[in-house]
Amino acid sequence: MENDNLLLYRLRSTRSRKRTKRKDVIKQIRKKYQRSEVLRDARRNIQWIPLDVPYQRGFVRFFVVREEVIRSKDGEFFEGILKKINTWMYSESRRFLKKKKKFGRRIYVEKEQKLKPISSWSWSDPKLAFTARERQYFLKYEEYCPYRKCNEVYYEFTEPWRFTLRVRPNMITHYKPVDFELEKEYAELESYLWQHKNAGIIYKTIYGKSNSWRSEKEDSNLIKSRKYFTCAHTATEIAESFLDV
Repeated sequence: MENDNLLLYRLRSTRSRKRTKRKDVIKQIRKKYQRSEVLRDARRNIQWIPLDVPYQRGFVRFFVVREEVIRSKDGEFFEGILKKINTWMYSESRRFLKKKKKFGRRIYVEKEQKLKPISSWSWSDPKLAFTARERQYFLKYEEYCPYRKCNEVYYEFTEPWRFTLRVRPNMITHYKPVDFELEKEYAELESYLWQHKNAGIIYKTIYGKSNSWRSEKEDSNLIKSRKYFTCAHTATEIAESFLDV
């Protein structure tokens, strides 16, 4: 009888087995994630090797400060701003064309290139270190983000006429050797970690709360929703009816 009771005590419930299995899965994901971080650093730290004979691969287009602006007393100031918002575009030809359909025909038009807008988190990033004077040349605006399905805040440079585009040959002078074993292992880990379920566990257990921005958005939209307005209006009517009595 005592042996039977001891056996029943040692038997684990279904809930306990599921909890243990889930903990083992999380530990496995954590180990694979830590290994992927090590491999990512190893890929990043591979040294560039200079080529014996550099070669040209298309053209590159970027912004430079206009000559009349660079010769003024604020030339260095606008050069500092340009380093933070400059963009580079690459093309096989010097003309930087793209296909576009017009009246059923495919035509070539010039690619549009703009200065980089500053996001709200980059605006206060200490690496960029925007000064008070530099901030005066930016305008705050909101733009809809299709990924987060909400408006995002950006800062745009208000005087783009101070810069002009310049095209130069894109010269390849260095190359980075490829470690095939490292690349293969890293690709396998990335394929496993960023599956739908595994990615959710990573965001919740490693990065922090899962979709914290979504709860804030839902709370803000609740106030603007018709259902909330109807309930609030009904409660007001009920309170007024009691006052009349």
